[in-house]
Amino acid sequence: MQLVRQKGNKSQQGHRYAAGPRGRFGVAVAALLVAALGTACGSGDSGPDKAAKAKAAKAAEAGAAGALSAAEKAKAAQQARVVAAKKWGLRKTPLAAPPAPKEKPEITTRDGFEVEDQEEYPNVFTTVPTEDKVVFLTIDDGSEKDPEFLKMMQELKIPYTAFLSDYVVRDNYPYFKKMQDAGVTLNNHTLNHRYMPGLSYEQQREEICGQQDTIQKQFGKRPTLFRPPYGNYNQDTLRAAKSCGIKAVPLWNAEAFTNRMDYREWDRDLHPGDIILTHFRGKEDWKGTMPDMIRHVMKTVTDKGYAVARLEDYL
Repeated sequence: MQLVRQKGNKSQQGHRYAAGPRGRFGVAVAALLVAALGTACGSGDSGPDKAAKAKAAKAAEAGAAGALSAAEKAKAAQQARVVAAKKWGLRKTPLAAPPAPKEKPEITTRDGFEVEDQEEYPNVFTTVPTEDKVVFLTIDDGSEKDPEFLKMMQELKIPYTAFLSDYVVRDNYPYFKKMQDAGVTLNNHTLNHRYMPGLSYEQQREEICGQQDTIQKQFGKRPTLFRPPYGNYNQDTLRAAKSCGIKAVPLWNAEAFTNRMDYREWDRDLHPGDIILTHFRGKEDWKGTMPDMIRHVMKTVTDKGYAVARLEDYL
């Protein structure tokens, strides 16, 4: 698929922290509790001071318990992910993505992908500028509706972003509602997946705004991201997208199949912040299923030391 406008570990901790079930974190929490309780129970305390210190101690104890609970939840989630990876045939457990950045990266249109007066329109990009060793998985259209795929992604906790075309989605909206309920953002890939530069401005606007309306009606939320079919667009496309409420146009830097990855860059490799494209496809189009495709993607990504992060967390 081509664009019309394209030109161009930390070392292991010492044994003194490894003996206990909670390790170094548990020691720190225990010290916090001891200090708080010692302050509250001083022999000279009386009256309001004693009550205030007792209240502070209880608050510290509650905070420590909450921190322990969060650590335990994270540990349990990772253990569940290890089990899920084995269940779904992954040789390695997917790496966990870092927390979402507090400050979002500044997104600009990729060089060579501009249209005239680009600064007035949503930015078109293939990679998110970040130093985090993460990539983003995006899936287009909606032809294949494999329930095993939904189950696999939910159990593995792999984030992804969907770009939907109504003409292949409308026969099973509930499938994509389940996806949305699991935390997946449903975005715009036009009503009928037509070649946008071959349409007039009004026709393009009907394709984009019509899909905005459909997604809002069926799923309750109007998208802010748009991907033109085949990655092809012109100035009218971006002008129409902006008029329909679109804020950004993420394309891709790599494309995934069941047995290979195709790359846009000369080095044929992944880079921090790269967007990966794949499709809702099955055995009719591929030599395998969507779970087969995910197994291949995750092997590639994990072997290269990357985690899959949520695209929307960086935009």
